[in-house]
Amino acid sequence: MDHSADALRTDLMTITRFVLNEQSKHPESRGDFTILLNHIVLGCKFVCSSVNKAGLAKLIGLAGETNVQGEEQKKLDVLSNEVFIKALVSSGRTCILVSEEDEDAIIVEPSKRGKYCVVFDPLDGSSNIDCGVSIGTIFGIYTLADVHEPTVEDVLRPGKKMVAAGYCMYGSSCTLVISTGAGVNGFTLDPSLGEFILTHPGIKIPKKGNIYSVNEGNAKHWDGPTAAYVEKCKFPEDGSSPKSLRYIGSMVADVHRTLLYGGIFLYPGDKKNPNGKLRVLYEVFPMSFLVEQAGGQSFTGKERALDLVPTKLHQRSPVFLGSYDDVEEIKGLYAAAAAEGEAE
Repeated sequence: MDHSADALRTDLMTITRFVLNEQSKHPESRGDFTILLNHIVLGCKFVCSSVNKAGLAKLIGLAGETNVQGEEQKKLDVLSNEVFIKALVSSGRTCILVSEEDEDAIIVEPSKRGKYCVVFDPLDGSSNIDCGVSIGTIFGIYTLADVHEPTVEDVLRPGKKMVAAGYCMYGSSCTLVISTGAGVNGFTLDPSLGEFILTHPGIKIPKKGNIYSVNEGNAKHWDGPTAAYVEKCKFPEDGSSPKSLRYIGSMVADVHRTLLYGGIFLYPGDKKNPNGKLRVLYEVFPMSFLVEQAGGQSFTGKERALDLVPTKLHQRSPVFLGSYDDVEEIKGLYAAAAAEGEAE
């Protein structure tokens, strides 16, 4: 990349301009989605700013409450949750919100309602705040098919019904990656402008990668196919080089690397947690949506992740996502194990 030439660029594609360009391709559009996205972007900027000064502002300590997942809430979790709820409600374009931090769905009051349902994890990986590891916000957006009183059923839909998904990673830079169902684009926050600039247009995940990402500390609890796959990553039977292990423990950071460099991210079910640990609505679905849009695959161990029909707001599911060929390989191992089970 020619940084000196970049420094002189004056024709910057900001996220606002990008979304307005996309909107102009749909003459029937009323701009509702653009307004909603602008509010999400504002929330991301606010949280990014808070994360950057968390140590100084003593925001890192525990808030003293426990969220619905049984995790002790960090002050930043609480702050991020409030920021996004207020940003989404004030957009006037949402009708129902589901946050990782709140047990029940939030039904927006009638005077501020719109047609969008937003599911989100306001601060994923927040246990990593203290040591400066990348954390992020994950979101997915559904739309109401018709005008009716919103209910939980409006968000308990398969991930393939989402109209958009994305995440914002707060790391060495603040990066927003989003898809509206026509490819994946990445934007980086320019702090001097306070604007997200298009830096990763048309992200495509490599068809096959040489990185695998999994918490090997759980290896003794894994099922056969997962154990066999990781063994093949470390000791390839065809004489090829073994895959490299990279595991950050923050889903946004691990998936971001997987999108850009290829490979596979695994969070399998195991004997301790048969359904894995990742939540379907606001972790598995948005990330699976992005990976598929970038040309990869996402699988639960039983089916395509985006085909899963959730029955609970905070339902969990195993997930294997990443490069097309790598996920295809683990799908083969699960299919073989299922066939053996039927034969017995």
